Amino acid sequence: MSFDTPINRRGTHCVKWDGMEPIYGVDAKEGIAMWVADMEFKPPQCVQDAVKAMYDHGVYGYFGDESKYLAAIQWWMDTRHGWKIDPSWIFTTHGLVNGTAMCVDAFTKPDDGVVLFTPVYHAFAKVINAAGRKVVECPLVNDNGRYEFDFDAYDAQMTGNERMVILCSPHNPGGRVWTRGELQAVAAFAKRHSLILVSDEIHHDLTFGANKHIPMAHIEGIEDRLVMMTATTKTFNIAGSHSGNVIVEDPDLRAQFGARMAAMGLSPNSFGLFMAEAAYSPEGAVWVDDLRTYLDGNRQLFDAGVNAIPGLASMNLESTYLAWVDFAGTGMTRQDFTARVEQDAKIAANHGPTFGSGGDTFLRFNFAAPRAQVQEAVDRLTRAFGDLQ
Repeated sequence: MSFDTPINRRGTHCVKWDGMEPIYGVDAKEGIAMWVADMEFKPPQCVQDAVKAMYDHGVYGYFGDESKYLAAIQWWMDTRHGWKIDPSWIFTTHGLVNGTAMCVDAFTKPDDGVVLFTPVYHAFAKVINAAGRKVVECPLVNDNGRYEFDFDAYDAQMTGNERMVILCSPHNPGGRVWTRGELQAVAAFAKRHSLILVSDEIHHDLTFGANKHIPMAHIEGIEDRLVMMTATTKTFNIAGSHSGNVIVEDPDLRAQFGARMAAMGLSPNSFGLFMAEAAYSPEGAVWVDDLRTYLDGNRQLFDAGVNAIPGLASMNLESTYLAWVDFAGTGMTRQDFTARVEQDAKIAANHGPTFGSGGDTFLRFNFAAPRAQVQEAVDRLTRAFGDLQ
């Protein structure tokens, strides 16, 4: 398929497009949806064929014998990330927001603290708060447009009430691919403060250039506190399948997590399993390589256009398809620059404060779309802030 082919998703129960007007006030007919983190592309043909085979069979019953599905996950993690896993370590959840919520439920108690390195994916704080736990924000340092950790400051923040730390790796919204040294520092922080370490690696397949994702599982000495989370959904644009994997090597942690899964009566849906098995294949791998090249072209186009607007700065992404744009240089209030984006440019983008401390002057833009649409978004932003030229 061509990633340049536009697909009209309006009126298809698509939250990204059909939810744009009621949430952002951006006209559904004229607006450009750049908020929800799914792509404007069809998945690879192997995934489409798997869904068609289900349709041709015509019976949508309970899924049995997960051996091929689990083997596909093993193959992908080994061949793409050099990570060897045992099928007994894998739990399938209803996506990774559900996976995060299940980790919070299994490994913490009400009023426990859960550490987040902010700004970070907004669903983390949402599920932590909903579960009656306390979000502990450890702000990342924005060093000339690149996020860094400050563990001296984080150590000073800890009260002893914290039980878990959630890492977003690669980072959403900043796009960092954490180095081995940074991952070792996160692991050491977790050990110092006796924290369960949950590593959400949903964007691990979508890196740019020479940036190489390192699974947290490759860091030695933290197996007894590590929970890994991965999914096909971001990589292959099948988020509606609500399928994700929580992968736990330590037998004690695995027993705890499995007990909560059983108590909640959770089991995966067959559509997600069929699609994941098809996606994690050599054909799927070729498609992902083509996708990464296309997304990198979009990244360069979007960043060049946005950074040419005085006062705007798009953070240099090493991964993801989510541009993190700082409007601080405009001198405008958040209400003013947001109004220009939504009302003048007619673009719906995520509001920075929803990602926690450090996000006040930012908006997040999804550029996983046909290049012509990305160019149109750049042109609209250029006109909307034209008086700054």
